[in-house]
Amino acid sequence: MKSPLMLSLGLMAGLLLAGCASQTTQPSQYSGFLADYSQLQPATSASGAPVMRWVSPDYKAGNYRSVYIEKPVFYPTPQPSDQVSQAVLDEIADYLYQAMRRELQGSMTVVSQPDMDSLVLRSAITAVDVSTEGLKVYEVIPIALVVAAASTAAGTRDRTSEIYVEVEAIEARTSKPLVRVVRKGHGQDLENSSTQLTLKALKPALDVWAADARAFRP
Repeated sequence: MKSPLMLSLGLMAGLLLAGCASQTTQPSQYSGFLADYSQLQPATSASGAPVMRWVSPDYKAGNYRSVYIEKPVFYPTPQPSDQVSQAVLDEIADYLYQAMRRELQGSMTVVSQPDMDSLVLRSAITAVDVSTEGLKVYEVIPIALVVAAASTAAGTRDRTSEIYVEVEAIEARTSKPLVRVVRKGHGQDLENSSTQLTLKALKPALDVWAADARAFRP
């Protein structure tokens, strides 16, 4: 018969594995920003990260000479908290926009207005699951802190920062969707629930997303 200690350790391991098992956004976490999620399939980004992606069979990169990047939005509308301020949310969206412009300028002409030969890139920072037991509870906030299963010596809990994005590339001339991607990124760990989330904590994830957009090849 297993001791209470062994059972407790086994339960904790199970919770940790449940929290780490999914590296991609699950259907229950889709925000509704994209019009259709039904054709998304598991794929790998240029940096090797797992994503959910759909590419239209009509998409041919050579058909488009320029790209118009819409400023990223939060979807649903964010609810700032003591740990995640509106100022930080604004910084995150602005940084992602600038990072995508910086990266895509290396492979395409980035225009201030779309023309007939442009791709239009739309993106939204969306919501995630938050729970101490297997990430069960869906909360409508754009940035969420996933609580780790293990408590610290001080009696508080470590938290990891995760950010989710949904991206769509459409043809400017016809408004036809060509590429859809749903993915998540991991930021720096936060010490506890009193630690403020900052742009610095999420910059690495945002930089990877922007670089993957530039390197994307269907």
